[in-house]
Amino acid sequence: MTGRQTTQWQPVCNRKSLQPGLFIEFSMDRAGPGLTESADTLPQRGFVFLDDTTPRAYLNQCPHTGIELNWMPGRFMDTDNLFIQCSTHGALFKPGDGECIAGPCQGDVLTALDVRENGEILEVRLPE
Repeated sequence: MTGRQTTQWQPVCNRKSLQPGLFIEFSMDRAGPGLTESADTLPQRGFVFLDDTTPRAYLNQCPHTGIELNWMPGRFMDTDNLFIQCSTHGALFKPGDGECIAGPCQGDVLTALDVRENGEILEVRLPE
């Protein structure tokens, strides 16, 4: 097989650095399935956070238009700090499963990334 496999795990942060209310953004090391990186394409970005005590990660991409969700670095939650909110269209997503409950993409979901702990390091991978 040539090229990188999409099942490779990528370290994103130290588990201890992930605190409640903190969102850590990262770039994926490779393009998604069926895509190639080139000088004129941006790497896919994601974010990881704690949902209660469970680490969760999603692609930083609104299912409605494909734009990044956050309005500032690390700012993903609505003003009530209950839902992940798209800064462009105001769509609201449940943190636990990424389901859109309000906005133009209602019923769609964010693309979840697999998360695992490898010692003190949190790692993610793109879905296959």
